Amino acid sequence: MRPVTARGFRDVLPAEAAERQALTTRIGDAFSAWGYGLVETPVVERLDTLEAAVGPMEGAAFRLVDLDGRVLALRPDMTVPIARLASSRLNGEPGPHRFRYAAEVFREHESLRGQSRQFTQVGVELIGSEGPAADAEMVALMVEGLRAAGLTGFTVAVGTVAVLSAIVEAAKMSPAWGAKVFSAAHERNLVELGRLAGEPGVEPAAARALLLVPRVRGGREAVAECRESAAGCGCDDALDALDVTLSLLEAAGALDSVVVDFSVMRSFGYYTGLVAEAYAPGLGVPLGGGGRYDGVLGAFGAPAAAAGFALGLERISIALLEQGAEPLTRGLDAVLGGAPQDALVAAQRLRAAGWRVALSTHAGRALVAEADRLGAAEALFAEGAAIVRLDRAGELALPLGESVPAPPTSTWAKEGGRQ
Repeated sequence: MRPVTARGFRDVLPAEAAERQALTTRIGDAFSAWGYGLVETPVVERLDTLEAAVGPMEGAAFRLVDLDGRVLALRPDMTVPIARLASSRLNGEPGPHRFRYAAEVFREHESLRGQSRQFTQVGVELIGSEGPAADAEMVALMVEGLRAAGLTGFTVAVGTVAVLSAIVEAAKMSPAWGAKVFSAAHERNLVELGRLAGEPGVEPAAARALLLVPRVRGGREAVAECRESAAGCGCDDALDALDVTLSLLEAAGALDSVVVDFSVMRSFGYYTGLVAEAYAPGLGVPLGGGGRYDGVLGAFGAPAAAAGFALGLERISIALLEQGAEPLTRGLDAVLGGAPQDALVAAQRLRAAGWRVALSTHAGRALVAEADRLGAAEALFAEGAAIVRLDRAGELALPLGESVPAPPTSTWAKEGGRQ
C-alpha cells in the first residue's frame, strides 16, 4: 500500500509547526491581555446540538456514529461549541464571559472544490455583553490579534446584518424571497440582488436600498451614505449603533485599520448584528471574520448576547510570507559530534546556556554537511571537556572556551560559515 494523505488534509513538518505554534502564542497572548481565558472543547459535537443552533448541516459536516448509535459531527467552527459550553457549564453564572481558543475545525467540501477540510482557528467569544462597546471590543481585538501576528498591511471590514434584515422586512415580501436575498448577499452576488429588487411587489424604498447599500464602502462617512441609501427602511437604529462603535474604535486606536463595508455578510446564518472580515493585500480570501450572534445561546435555553470572531492560522501564515515577515522561531543552533559521552556532556552545557543542539555521529565534512542540511548555525565537535567549532572544510577551528557564549544569531547560509 502506498500511504497518502486524505484529500483536503496535510502534514505539517517541524519548521512550519514551530512557526505555527509561535504565531498561535503571539495571537493568544494578545487576546489574554484583554482578559480572555483559554478554553478547549471536544473535537466532536452531537449533530443535533449543532443543527439546533445553525440549522441543517447536510454536506457541510463530517458525521460519525458512536457505539450508542448517536450521530456526532466534527466541529465545523468554534462558535457553537463555545455557546454550548457557556449555556451548559456556565448557565446561571454572572457574565460577561470572555473566552479564547486555538483549535482545529473541520468542514466537508466536494472533491472538485480543492479546499482544505481541516484548518486552525484562533479566536475569541464574548458572551453576555451587548451594544456598541462590546462590538468595538470585538473589532479592536481582531485588529490587535493581526498586529500581534506581525502583519504590516491588513484591513478589517465591518458592516451589520441588521441593515439587510431591516431592508428585507421593509420590502414586505415572502420569507422565501427574503431567504434568497440573504443567500445572494452571503455570496456577494450583486446581480442576483438586483434581480430580486426588481421582482413585482417589492416596496420601492427597499428595492432602491437593495441596489445601493451593498455597494457602500469607505470610512465613517459610509454610515451616512448608507443611511441615505436605505431611507425609509427602518435602518436608523442599526446605523446609529454602528456609528457609536466606530467612535469607540477610534478611541481604542483601531480605526485606522478599519473600513465600513455593507457588502460584508458572513457565510453562517446565525449573525444578527455587526459583522467583520479581515483581509490582507494580495490574498483573495478573508484572514478571518465574525460578528454578533445573539440568537445562538437561546437555542440551548440560555439566551444571552454574544459576539466573537476567528482568525485562520494558515491564511495568516500565507499573508506573513507575502509580506516578507521574518521567521518567529529560530532553528538549530548547533549540530554536535564527538564521542558519545563527551558529546552528551557538552550538549548539556550548551543547552544550559540556551543553545538548541542536535547530536550527531559524524565528524569533519560530514558533520558540516549535516549542519547545513538541518539549517544549524554551527557545526561543533566535543573533544574531552573542550567544544570546538568546525570551519566549512570540516577542520577543527576555534574552541568555544570555558564559558559557553550565547547562542549564535544567524546561520552559515547568511555568514558564509563561522571561521
